[in-house]
Amino acid sequence: MVFGYHRVSTKEQRLDRGITEIEEYCAEHNLPLERIYTDKMTGTSFQRPRYTVLKEDILRQGDTLILTELDRLGRGKKEILQELQYMKSCGIRVMVLEIPTTLQDYSGLDNNIAQMLIDTINNLLIELYATMAQAELEKRAKRQREGIEAMKRRGEWQRYGRPRIPRPSNWDEIISQWEKGEITAVSAAEQMHLSKTTFYNMVRAEKEGK
Repeated sequence: MVFGYHRVSTKEQRLDRGITEIEEYCAEHNLPLERIYTDKMTGTSFQRPRYTVLKEDILRQGDTLILTELDRLGRGKKEILQELQYMKSCGIRVMVLEIPTTLQDYSGLDNNIAQMLIDTINNLLIELYATMAQAELEKRAKRQREGIEAMKRRGEWQRYGRPRIPRPSNWDEIISQWEKGEITAVSAAEQMHLSKTTFYNMVRAEKEGK
């Protein structure tokens, strides 16, 4: 049986393109596609609801799994290669549309050397694409770290990087007393059940927002 799998990283992204690519490929090559399983989750983990169902409950020896790109399976090189090895050990063929050699059926080859050469080429290409997926993952992580550090240097991390604490119901009253010098910052923070640091951060955020 033939199954497809496609993944995007966030709920905002659309699955349409990958689904269409798999459907069109199967139609053009007369492959009886049973179903395409999809997830909207990061590729850094293989603990995804639909992929788990596909892997553990659906796929059987002799089945074929079709992917549009190798990084739709996952992002980490080590994990991708482990997953592909698992599929191979279970007798499940994986076809990746972006790697043409994985789409060819060499099962009828009698020449052992030819079969070995094809397997070697596939393994090298898969290793290359897995390395590229890993590099992209590391590049994104680096950009994210750099972005956070830049926000911290600008003093914006408190405002954007963490969930904002809701303004206490007695905020206006207590702030008014504090600004008039009627109470100290410590007293104001205590009455609003805030730490002194959080109190000052919220005051600063209020001023910047005006």
